Amino acid sequence: MSLLLNPHPSLLSHIFPKFIRKTPIPSSTFFSPMIKDKFPTRSTYNFSFNDPAYPSSKPNISSESGPENPSVVDEWGENSGPEPEPTSKLIDTDPPIDDDEWGGSAVVSGNGIPAVDEEDGGNTVKEERLWELKRALVDTVYGSDFGFRASAEIRAETLELVSQLEAANPNPSPTESPELLDGNWVLVFTAFSELLPLLSVGSIPFVKVEKIGQSIDTRSLTIENSTTLSTPTFTLSFSASAAFEIRSPSRIQVEFKEGSFNPPEIKSSVDLPESVNIFGQNINLSFVQQFLNPLQNAVAGVARAISGQSPLKIPIRGGQTKSWLLTTYLDKDFRISRGDGGLFVLVKEGSSLLDW
Repeated sequence: MSLLLNPHPSLLSHIFPKFIRKTPIPSSTFFSPMIKDKFPTRSTYNFSFNDPAYPSSKPNISSESGPENPSVVDEWGENSGPEPEPTSKLIDTDPPIDDDEWGGSAVVSGNGIPAVDEEDGGNTVKEERLWELKRALVDTVYGSDFGFRASAEIRAETLELVSQLEAANPNPSPTESPELLDGNWVLVFTAFSELLPLLSVGSIPFVKVEKIGQSIDTRSLTIENSTTLSTPTFTLSFSASAAFEIRSPSRIQVEFKEGSFNPPEIKSSVDLPESVNIFGQNINLSFVQQFLNPLQNAVAGVARAISGQSPLKIPIRGGQTKSWLLTTYLDKDFRISRGDGGLFVLVKEGSSLLDW
């Protein structure tokens, strides 16, 4: 048993003659200085046995090897050496510069669209873009009677422009900007079904919906919607006042209180249009104007008699007194709001957008 655990070296040499070296292996065979210099953390071992089946392996340094081009055989028998450094075909060239067609630097944003530097007129470019969209929207709905007579194509184009403006809303918290929200607003387009009966009045001969407006006062938290109808002999206006509460940075809750009917304003002269469309027939009214000239003085007297009368106030009651209004776009002269399924596009009174 002790012989098996501690065998004598001479005994092992007789049993395994092929695996016992009689001479020590040189240290240079275990470790190559060249490999040590090139790979400090890795050693290459080349084992050599006294058997033809295991030929000795030694570092193969070719005749072309030198300090600048060493050639070493690795543990797999392949020549290894330092990788050549990539050489560039561009010699002494400046780094590429992204120039646009005008010679300026083109910075591309994440979506592939050239970005505009805010310090280099970015705000001005954005304002011009918004102005173009607003101008295009107002021009598109012009002559459509607030959208009542708009064709399907006009409506589709209007809704597309509305979506683009809402996506670029410069004031996402309109209720926190009273200096922009306050003032008198003029309706230019609507898709609100409850206004259709009112807008259909404009299809009656000699009657026209002259103006629909909205006045907002954030200090008193009040809103007043007003409408003006015009005929050849008088102008009639009525309004509905409401109180509102701020529910979110962009939404208010509205509750209508009362309606008001102002006395008709009699025109000093009968103002007939040159022609009128009745049941698809365009009728010239120039001859009628000649017969109305003698009535001018009588009409002027009636106008002076009823002027200065106080408006008629009517309380508003019922389940339709409450509503909500969400402002989706707001700037100094343009506003887009949505309420109870309706869409309203308004321009602030005095804006050049109303100069048709």
